[in-house]
Parts: sequence; structure tokens; C-alpha cells
Amino acid sequence: MQSFFLKYKMLWIVLTVLSVVIIYSIYSILKPEEARLPVYQPKGTGLNIELVDSTVQHIKKNHTIADFKLTNQNGKAITQDDYQNKIYVADFFFTTCQTICPIMTDHMVQIQDKIKNNPDVLLLSHTVMPEVDSVAQLKKYALEKGVDALKWNLVTGSKKEIYDLARKSYMAAKENPGNPYGLIHTENFLLIDKKKRVRGFYDGTLQEDIDRLLGDIEKLQREDVKH
Repeated sequence: MQSFFLKYKMLWIVLTVLSVVIIYSIYSILKPEEARLPVYQPKGTGLNIELVDSTVQHIKKNHTIADFKLTNQNGKAITQDDYQNKIYVADFFFTTCQTICPIMTDHMVQIQDKIKNNPDVLLLSHTVMPEVDSVAQLKKYALEKGVDALKWNLVTGSKKEIYDLARKSYMAAKENPGNPYGLIHTENFLLIDKKKRVRGFYDGTLQEDIDRLLGDIEKLQREDVKH
């Protein structure tokens, strides 16, 4: 009996290896591929049209965040270069807001804690009241909230540039009729990929949306690995 098994030992090894390969191949074929996050465009992706500036509502593809130059809480100029090849979460707020902003900021702090050791991910918060939110005011707010400047920029700039970013790039704020470059900011958090594309919208006041956002960050990172 022993001689029989020795005689066919190599055959058994080959059959075993072949079986493992076949089973793995079948599993790979049948296993559902993880759904990719959508790439949001100004037209055709189910966005609330009130959040999209009329000048870009015709765009169906290749929409990206426009270049910008803003100033952060430390007086440093912040541009697209600071977010080059990074995934980031963006939002719009102002430091004296007493309604949704405190909840949104607390949730951004939670995200900051989750990504502190993740070199691929950053945060970017734009004030919608630059006339109030000076660099000094943003710095005070950042210190109060525990903002880590290595991970999270609070930025100010001209009202026009912030307005254009919110409405034409991020598609995340409502127009304030009768108020030039006035915005009605929303609770939206935006997930931006390494190609500067909008990949997700989340209610920054809801914990379940924050959990979904954190999961989607991981999805984007897996997507980067595959491609």
C-alpha cells in the first residue's frame, strides 16, 4: 500500500494543486466585484440642481475641482498642489455658525482622528464668511477644535473664489438670491479622489453618513490599488 502511494505521490500533489487553482478561479469569477463609487458630474448624476451653478449645469463628463489659491489658519497659501495625489474630504462652514456647523466640525474632528495615520487622506474646510473669518479667527477656531494642520486646512479667501468653488466645482452650496457671491451653505461633506473628481456626498450632521464616508474612503483606496 505504501509503495502504491509513493508511486502516485507526484500525481496526488499535482491533482491537489490543480484542485486549489480551479476552486480559487471559480471563486474569483463568482465573487461579486465591489461597486465603484460614482463620479459626480454637474449634469446627469442625480444632483440637486439648486447646488449647481447654471454655468456648469450642461457638463456631463470630465468635471474636476478647479485650481484654487486660499489661505489657511496659519497664514499659509493653500493650493491644489497641497492636495496633489491625495484623497480629501471638503466642506463649507463659518466659525460663528451656531446651527449645523458645530456638529459638522465635531464630525470632521472624528474623521481627522480616523485618518491621522493615513498618508493618503486630508481634510479641507472653506469658510463662507471670509469677511469674518480672518486668519487669526480661523487659528483661534482651529486651536479650540483640535485641528491638526498637517491633516486639515481651514481656508479663507475672496468671496468670489469661495463662491465659485462651492457652486461650480464642489456643487455643494445654494445661491443666496440678491446677494452677490452670497451662499447658503449646506451640511454637505464631499469626497474628492486623487484625480480631483467628486466621488461622494454626505450629510455632515449625521453619524451614519460619517460612517459611510469613512467606508467610502477605504473603497477609494482599494480602487487606487486595483488601477
